[in-house]
Amino acid sequence: MALDDAPAEARRGSRAVELEIDGRSRIFDIDDPDLPKWIDEEAFRSDDYPYKKKLDREEYEETLTKLQIELVKVQFWMQATGKRVMAVFEGRDAAGKGGAIHATTANMNPRSARVVALTKPTETERGQWYFQRYVATFPTAGEFVLFDRSWYNRAGVEPVMGFCTPDQYEQFLKEAPRFEEMIANEGIHLFKFWINIGREMQLKRFHDRRHDPLKIWKLSPMDIAALSKWDDYTGKRDRMLKETHTKHGPWAVIRGNDKRRSRINVIRHMLTKLDYDGKDEAAIGEVDEKILGSGPGFLR
Repeated sequence: MALDDAPAEARRGSRAVELEIDGRSRIFDIDDPDLPKWIDEEAFRSDDYPYKKKLDREEYEETLTKLQIELVKVQFWMQATGKRVMAVFEGRDAAGKGGAIHATTANMNPRSARVVALTKPTETERGQWYFQRYVATFPTAGEFVLFDRSWYNRAGVEPVMGFCTPDQYEQFLKEAPRFEEMIANEGIHLFKFWINIGREMQLKRFHDRRHDPLKIWKLSPMDIAALSKWDDYTGKRDRMLKETHTKHGPWAVIRGNDKRRSRINVIRHMLTKLDYDGKDEAAIGEVDEKILGSGPGFLR
């Protein structure tokens, strides 16, 4: 039985919330082990996703292996030339940032490819220039650094959840493009990814995390608090993409309801932009323009 059809008393779970989705009032209780039918039916095609089913697993694994071989070539090239690469992964909670990062780094040498996932700032860091603690993690020669969330916390999570002031938020939107221009002028290749998912897909993934003992650690109180703030996050996302999509720091936007297609196209995008030795264009293939596009216009 769908939650919407249940008696009111049965729908009052400890974390049940009422959500307005496409003009309809929905009740979602993440502690209920039964996934509501309306989520199960609508998740994959939510946010006008262009495909009806996941990429075939065999095709995914075969393609991913080819792309990961190219990433190993990238590392050899970076070590030989001293090139530096950074990739910033942003998106709503449960968008698939961590999985995309893992798919990228799975077969790379961890000595020169590392992931940065900073926790909340310390008292000392709160007194510093906002970008300072991120700069300290930037790559040295020959290094590939991937950010699982980044300085863009100040463009989304912080203003929505009240962790920064309106003035700090406005200042960030002005400073970020200048900051990234300095990164580009330093010779660091910067990729910025926004992974987008539909609302029903996010609810499904939250529910999966809540009821899978191997994934429950991924579900945070912040995720629960954000359930009713979808529209606020959307507004902040749209403004962020509009004001920080620049020549020096362009946003690649990915439709992420299918994690397999998302990961494949993230890696393809990076490989097509890097001019490394031994590049195999046939192995890389073409970026799927239904899945990955450039800047804020891709989501319209």
